[in-house]
Amino acid sequence: MAIPATQLRPGMIIKHNDQLHVVFKVEHRTPGNLRAFIQAKLRNLKSGAMFEHRFRSADAIEKVVVDEIAMEFLYADGDDYYFMNPVDYEQTVLKSSTLGDAVEYLTANQQIKVSYFDGQPVGIELPQTVDLEVVETEPGLKSATASSVTKPAKLETGLVVQVPPFINAGEKIRVDTSEGAYLSRA
Repeated sequence: MAIPATQLRPGMIIKHNDQLHVVFKVEHRTPGNLRAFIQAKLRNLKSGAMFEHRFRSADAIEKVVVDEIAMEFLYADGDDYYFMNPVDYEQTVLKSSTLGDAVEYLTANQQIKVSYFDGQPVGIELPQTVDLEVVETEPGLKSATASSVTKPAKLETGLVVQVPPFINAGEKIRVDTSEGAYLSRA
């Protein structure tokens, strides 16, 4: 199944140069007077080698059809991330090296699709957006509502995103999983 490069998401499995790769990180870049492109960090499923590749926005990328099983994220223990199948209560353990940047969006009891290829778990597919709680940020300004000024905010998973000045610690915000960017309050 071919998808445009702009729809790449961390955790997806794609076919690139006739080899299977897991997408680790995706950045949409638009340099000054040049065309936009997608900078993706990929990991080869066979060799485990990691590399970055630049895709044009219009490039068609072959998304590999894998078995996806709906699972619930339970908890993380060091580099191990535990998922449970809610149908038969079977648990699956994935390493952080397999999940990549997707670990920054995982919260307890979150519904995730775990991708299996040849019977082995190879990654997860994140939802388009996730709601995360802000645990640390500078105090907000009440009157700052319509400006382009942002400040860093640390979220419950350790992810740091730029947020508007009116966001305070303890609030839940909606984050885009493809770019790791603030969208709105949740």
